[in-house]
Amino acid sequence: MAWNNVSLVTEFILLGLTDNYLLQIIFFILFLIIYLMILSGNFLIILVTITDISLHNPMYFFLANLSFLDICYSSSIIPRMLRDFLSFRKNISMAECVTQMYCSLGLGETECILLAVMAYDRYIAICYPLHYTSIIRKSVCIKVASGTWICGFLLAIPSVAVVWSLDRCGRNVINHFECEIPELLSLACDSIATMELINYTIGTTVLIVPVIFIISSYVKIIRSILRIASSTGRQKAFSTCGSHIMVVTVFYGSAMVSYLKPRSLATAGTDKLLAVFYSAITPMLNPLIYTLRNKEVKSALIKVTRNVI
Repeated sequence: MAWNNVSLVTEFILLGLTDNYLLQIIFFILFLIIYLMILSGNFLIILVTITDISLHNPMYFFLANLSFLDICYSSSIIPRMLRDFLSFRKNISMAECVTQMYCSLGLGETECILLAVMAYDRYIAICYPLHYTSIIRKSVCIKVASGTWICGFLLAIPSVAVVWSLDRCGRNVINHFECEIPELLSLACDSIATMELINYTIGTTVLIVPVIFIISSYVKIIRSILRIASSTGRQKAFSTCGSHIMVVTVFYGSAMVSYLKPRSLATAGTDKLLAVFYSAITPMLNPLIYTLRNKEVKSALIKVTRNVI
């Protein structure tokens, strides 16, 4: 019977951010600008880390990975949003829905792990500077980056499998602009307490474990920095960590509120706002945070701009 009910749903209807046509046009222009800023900003970060020899070190290798990840993450959501802003019927097939859910979830979980890896890189660089090049070698960077992507997409499989095993009894209207796990869980016609517990456990593990790792790394980093005799040395050490701390705070702050808050406190408007923040605003801000606070990246960008001109 469950399989018969599931088979009735061949597509979903996304309600989007608003049903006001004028607002949809305004949102289309706004998110188009944001998406172009995400693409251009993150592409520039990747370009300068490849072309400038002074940036050929593990810190900027992982930064380039983060930029590529942000491009992929935003591209799994925003182009679909832009299309829907100009469409009267915002339908999405089951195949598209599950693909978007899996890609956005896998990329989001990859970013959680990557930010923890970047914190560990800073920990080794500041606490063990004499051993940094021998510990964080190029081959190690490539293996760690590859493992990060693989783990992120493997961790996304259980959550997606749980959601798609539910009986929706023909319900297909999603009050969101993307296929998100909480919204699809709300379509289930059976009890979802066990499913919510599974997803909450996975979400807690993916978010909390890297956060604990990052915090412990920075506690050790701060202790090491405070032991540096030179004020210039302390300032330089803090500046290399400042950008990463800001990115971690912005990304994890919105993601943890979105995925770990009790469902009793959830509202459609809040969920959409949080989703906009970590899927569009954060990928747009990351290049700005790193370029505005990092002298090496700014000088490399100036070199690239001069060469182009």
